[in-house]
Amino acid sequence: MGTWSGEPFGNDMAADFAWELDGRRRWNLVKNALREADRGAGQLEAGTAAIAIAAAEVVAHGLGHPTQSDAYTESVEAFVDRARKPSRRLARLAQRALAMATSAESELAELWAEGDAEEWDAANARLRAVLASS
Repeated sequence: MGTWSGEPFGNDMAADFAWELDGRRRWNLVKNALREADRGAGQLEAGTAAIAIAAAEVVAHGLGHPTQSDAYTESVEAFVDRARKPSRRLARLAQRALAMATSAESELAELWAEGDAEEWDAANARLRAVLASS
């Protein structure tokens, strides 16, 4: 997985996930990605965790409080313009999935811990705070 930043859309898998939102009007893709991480038993694979973090960021965009707004999130912003505001239930699911994706059971967290995790930790803390305040 190519990674260029610790931001939610700072890796290839998350960027690909953002492009999958093109033309969609419903939250199903986001919900499924969050559920995949939330129900993770045992160690959560890095790819699943990266997509869950990206999906949580999509929810933050839908709530009007994005933590990342740049060229990588243009398709997210277009999706949010087409979709309704996410439900409270989806926001809670995003919180749980983010917690799993950044937990000790996450392969992605292990990979970041091997290097310089400050940027990744800070980005996830911002996203966690946004979701908690919603």
